[in-house]
Amino acid sequence: MTLIKSKQRIADHGEVFTPAWMVEAMLDLVKGESERIDSRFLEPACGSGNFLVRILQRKLAAAELKFGKSDFEKRHYALLALMCTYGIELLSDNIAECRANMLVIFADYLKLEEPDDFYRAAFYVLSQNLVHGDALTMRATDGEPITFAEWGYLGKGKFQRRDFRFDALSKSSMLNQKGSLFADVAKHEIFSPVKTYPPMSVSEIASASPEEFI
Repeated sequence: MTLIKSKQRIADHGEVFTPAWMVEAMLDLVKGESERIDSRFLEPACGSGNFLVRILQRKLAAAELKFGKSDFEKRHYALLALMCTYGIELLSDNIAECRANMLVIFADYLKLEEPDDFYRAAFYVLSQNLVHGDALTMRATDGEPITFAEWGYLGKGKFQRRDFRFDALSKSSMLNQKGSLFADVAKHEIFSPVKTYPPMSVSEIASASPEEFI
């Protein structure tokens, strides 16, 4: 793919896409994490998904290696792999393309059609995990603080969701800095979810799927 869409976009937004060879080299620096199904990755300027697509592909390869003989486990852990990838993107066409690219990778791996619950659940997860917003201001395009869904797999087809504000999570890196404004803040205050949901099945997640991405 071309590394730029237009010179004006570079001037306005500093938009330049990372080439595939560099994506691979950078992910190889954290190879173990990029190939662990439940490791969480956030790309704060995800563009059309160059990094997130390759991370998802690595995670799906790990799911295939570990659970390939069980269709039930493979499908659920593949969804968990998708659930553990996050992105923020300022430009509307990029975030739409990123969501579409991720959905295609996931659907192709599990050979899904649009009516399938796993397809619809993935559609909904991507609408929550890939945010149209500004990572610098930590706000979505509607002006609300960016909130991410933390998904966990409980086993036996059930998933747990907890929502956390991005601006609160970003304070965690300052906790141990001497003289930091947040040095005296208890970790439980930062890592308290703003909302916790009851365990959900794939069909229940799919039923929450919006008509279109926000």
